Amino acid sequence: MTIPAGWTARRPTLDDVPAILAVVHAADTFAVGYPDFDAEDVRDALTAPFVDMARDSWLVTDPDGAPVGWTILSNPTGVGREFVEVYVDPHRGADLRAPLLARLLERVAERAAERGLPALAVRTAVFAPETRWAGELVDAGFTRLKRYIRMTRSLADLPAEPAPPAGVTVRPLRADDESDLRLFHRIFDTAFRDTPDYEPVEFDQWREQLPSDGKVWDEWFVAEVDGEPAGALQSSDQALDQDMGWVRTLSVLPAHRRRGVGAALLRRAFAVYAAKGRAGAGLGVDLANPTAPVTLYRSVGLADARWTDMYERSVPAAGV
Repeated sequence: MTIPAGWTARRPTLDDVPAILAVVHAADTFAVGYPDFDAEDVRDALTAPFVDMARDSWLVTDPDGAPVGWTILSNPTGVGREFVEVYVDPHRGADLRAPLLARLLERVAERAAERGLPALAVRTAVFAPETRWAGELVDAGFTRLKRYIRMTRSLADLPAEPAPPAGVTVRPLRADDESDLRLFHRIFDTAFRDTPDYEPVEFDQWREQLPSDGKVWDEWFVAEVDGEPAGALQSSDQALDQDMGWVRTLSVLPAHRRRGVGAALLRRAFAVYAAKGRAGAGLGVDLANPTAPVTLYRSVGLADARWTDMYERSVPAAGV
């Protein structure tokens, strides 16, 4: 990895969280217009399952010790594809991004060999202003795979929650009841199995890996049709700094799709967000999702806010 003379690349520790956050905030402000990470997010990334700070992350500082770049690998399930994140200060660290990516790809090759795999798919995201990053990814062998859309709506003009369709009921998740948590997971797992990138995880692993910002239990809901489980909605507080409620996942079982279940769950979530004084609501949608949720989301007042492209390449295992 080549860095300017006098600059330092080293492995981070949890003591570096404030320094890392400064880099991430600078990168996020350039990419999306505002800081989209907090200190807890940094700690979660550094201590996540299947992440080794001493091998899977780098922190780069300039001669004055100021942070200018941070990288990390992640793999939430420990199986399937890897994700790489390369954050740089856009004004002082732009030249670091390509060499830091190269170092991460070397580590992905090592991880493939450690897992006994011939190769690993690796992904990373590009936001609209990051044209240089997109070019560097192409030069490194990546291709654009698909696009995600962030959708939002104001809650200031939210109409009264309408009655759900006949037979459809929506209730809060009973988070202190393990059987209800297992039901929620079963709905989520079943509903997402027909999406291209879903990697199933068992209940215990799913519960253990729920991020701290995902456990806003009074904003999780279960939908039933004639008393039978039909759908589930998970919120998170990841957009509270933007005064928004956030839908992390919306799951509707195949047998109950296009019967108003998803819309009823979304409207209930929006009503709860509004009752808490939130100014808006939002979610992210994968345009490659075959269930075509964009039509549903627009029907409940959500509109496109920005896009993110996902890039991918295959990395052969070290020694192959």
